[in-house]
Amino acid sequence: MTTTSATPEQTDGFHLVLDALKLNGLETIYALPGIPITDLTRMAQREGLRVISFRHEQHAGNAAAAAGYLTGKPGICLTVSAPGFLNGLTALANATTNCFPMILISGSSEREIVDLQQGDYEEMDQLAIAKPLCKAAYRVLHAEDIGVGIARAIRSAVSGRPGGVYLDLPAKLFAQTMDAVKGKHSLIKVVDPAPKQLPAPEAVQRALDLLKTAKRPLILLGKGASYARADEEVRALVEKTGIPYLPMSMAKGLLPDTHDQSASAARSYVLEQADVVVLVGARLNWLLSHGKGKTWGAANGPKKFIQIDISPTEMDSNVAIEAPVVGDIGSCVAALNAGIGSNWAKPPSDWTGAIAERKDKNLTKMAETLAKNPAPMNFHSALNVVRNIVKARPDAIVVNEGANTLDFTRSIVDMYEPRKRLDVGTWGIMGIGMGFSVAAAVETGKPVIAIEGDSAFGFSGMEVETICRYNLPVCVVVFNNNGVYKGTDVNPLGGDVAPTVFVKGARYDLMMQAFGGVGVTATTPAELDKAMNEALASGKPTLINAIIDETAGTESGRITSLNPAAALKK
Repeated sequence: MTTTSATPEQTDGFHLVLDALKLNGLETIYALPGIPITDLTRMAQREGLRVISFRHEQHAGNAAAAAGYLTGKPGICLTVSAPGFLNGLTALANATTNCFPMILISGSSEREIVDLQQGDYEEMDQLAIAKPLCKAAYRVLHAEDIGVGIARAIRSAVSGRPGGVYLDLPAKLFAQTMDAVKGKHSLIKVVDPAPKQLPAPEAVQRALDLLKTAKRPLILLGKGASYARADEEVRALVEKTGIPYLPMSMAKGLLPDTHDQSASAARSYVLEQADVVVLVGARLNWLLSHGKGKTWGAANGPKKFIQIDISPTEMDSNVAIEAPVVGDIGSCVAALNAGIGSNWAKPPSDWTGAIAERKDKNLTKMAETLAKNPAPMNFHSALNVVRNIVKARPDAIVVNEGANTLDFTRSIVDMYEPRKRLDVGTWGIMGIGMGFSVAAAVETGKPVIAIEGDSAFGFSGMEVETICRYNLPVCVVVFNNNGVYKGTDVNPLGGDVAPTVFVKGARYDLMMQAFGGVGVTATTPAELDKAMNEALASGKPTLINAIIDETAGTESGRITSLNPAAALKK
């Protein structure tokens, strides 16, 4: 009598990667299939993961970054090697700068070939290239280490200050096999990947003592406060203290922009006049003039800053921080709230009254401007439509990019709920529009309104096919003024059109129609209102070609000073 021993069940690198992602609740992959990861995308779909396939890796990466911001879990972007990896790297670097958690996973050539530069297919030392541009970078060479690699990537992406992580998976890793039971045991479910970091009691008391001395206090909310999901704690801090607050663009809606204590309509005044500023998840970078200069009323003497941030190295990065409070935003704000007693003195009425007076004046002026109905439309008359629609649909997510289109939208369109506005963020880069829109629709199931300058739309416009392919409820509004800033520049020597001028009368709406979506041209506010409401009601992919007066724009929006020649003209 003979006996045969059963062959142990095997697993491979493909399944270990997918099982590790699923084990950690990461069930959506933003990708562009190709060698060596095509089979991985097919298997992912068969294993029940959702794979959203893009036309360009940069936009898949942007989608993963936005997913990370919206969910608090790292968004996953999957690309091919070398050129595909490089395309995704822009999004990875941007995610790191913006503090969005994402993981870029790329296939790669084998180490022994790369190190000897023997000329492999799409050969590149991707790990070395990625390291300076992201928060962390790892390479996995053996199937039994896949669980560790993905666990380390997850923890790196979301712990402390969130950011982008690169995970390098050489092609032959996927085909490696091992015992299925051992493979399962090699996977790691990450426990508490972003633990709370409690602030030091003395730091909290120092901040409260400084705040008590303020005559003109201001709370400044950054997108870090929005990401932290400490909504109730932040609201309590604002309302218990009675301090006026100013939201940065992606913090809009953390409290409704119509809140009595919002100082958005008096932004220049409060930045210039405040004496003590509480920074909550906001950095004193270029968006806030580095905390110094005319914007901050330098002639009035230096400000005193209280800064709440999870990264101690952020303190004193531009100006002295008198009261640093280091820890996660929820814990820090809760600690401040605990120290604010019922006898807390509200800000002086001459400060709050002066802000209210300027708000009323500016809002009245804005209302008069928005009420006008010029022909053709300008930014104000078109955005008045968007403003009213968002007010009626506060659950809709607004994605916004451009120069003038960005500047005008963030000052005109009020937001009412947290994490409903996605825009160009810290780097101010164009091209995030369609990737962010796809992720917003996929991750939330809510309608998405993408307000795009015609120049900004050009960076990612082909992804309208992706929007149509997955039948996503995205309404893209392209503000078409025939060029960058405006369409009126002229080449003084004749011949080619000016560098900033596009094809006149471009029919962006036909792009959406070409892929089965709805394409509409709107030349008046009434037409724009009708088209947007129909898009939101239907949930169908829609692109509205909104014709804007080509003379209405201004160069570089609010950052003309960064363009040397333009600055010299002033």
